[in-house]
Amino acid sequence: MPELPEVETVRRGLTPVMEGQVIASASVNRPDLRWPFPPNMAARLTGQTVTALRRRSKYILADLTSGESLLIHLGMSGRMLVSGDPLGRFVHDHPAPEKHDHVVFDMANGARITFNDPRRFGAMDLLPTATAETHPLLARIGPEPLGNAFSEPYLVAALKGRNTPIKSALLDQRIVAGLGNIYVCEALYRARLSPLQRAGALSGKRAAALVPIIRDVLSDAISAGGSSLRDFRQADGELGYFQHSFDVYGREGEPCRSPGCKGQIARVVQAGRSSFYCPLCQR
Repeated sequence: MPELPEVETVRRGLTPVMEGQVIASASVNRPDLRWPFPPNMAARLTGQTVTALRRRSKYILADLTSGESLLIHLGMSGRMLVSGDPLGRFVHDHPAPEKHDHVVFDMANGARITFNDPRRFGAMDLLPTATAETHPLLARIGPEPLGNAFSEPYLVAALKGRNTPIKSALLDQRIVAGLGNIYVCEALYRARLSPLQRAGALSGKRAAALVPIIRDVLSDAISAGGSSLRDFRQADGELGYFQHSFDVYGREGEPCRSPGCKGQIARVVQAGRSSFYCPLCQR
């Protein structure tokens, strides 16, 4: 499932052709994805101008002149692909419709944005912009890791007294928004922290040190266009490239890349998810 860097990459790819532009026509080709679409979704979108395109955790939010916002979740296999861009960033002509093209936005500027989702675990909803943060999918999400609210004092306080492993704590969306399995593994490697370490047992210094490391990992991944392991594509259809920079994720049995370390990357299962780490240099 796409994590914060993949969703942010898609948002940035969509911004030039959607933000400030009119949705000339919206087509909804099935009644639901993971959940039913909101009533009259196509009619409520058609003719609206996208005033802002933003991200909250792993969700994209398109604010509209109607006072509503379109909430988009890519799910496991969802793609937002742009064609026919008049700005020249996207060289693709409008493709022939495909079986899993579930929602299509034809913009007044000539661009087309197609939401394709073979597994149908994605979701879309319309909600009042003014109260978006109270939506059930957004209400309990913690601070954005690239924002000012995610600070060293905040994380130290949030982890204090927790008996859960640090890996599980950082995956808890109530503590920090948007982190997923890949980037938590990579951040813990850079911090030289074992994913098995109890969150509440960390010293304040080690907990605080995670904040800039998490930000650096996410920033590096966004600069690389995210990670493409299975289904993820950028808005122009290109792959992400951060998977070529993984230090631990998916590298079970391979040598640790830390200078002087002779360990091998191990894999353990925590709460049903694979954690990759070096047992020698991550303590």
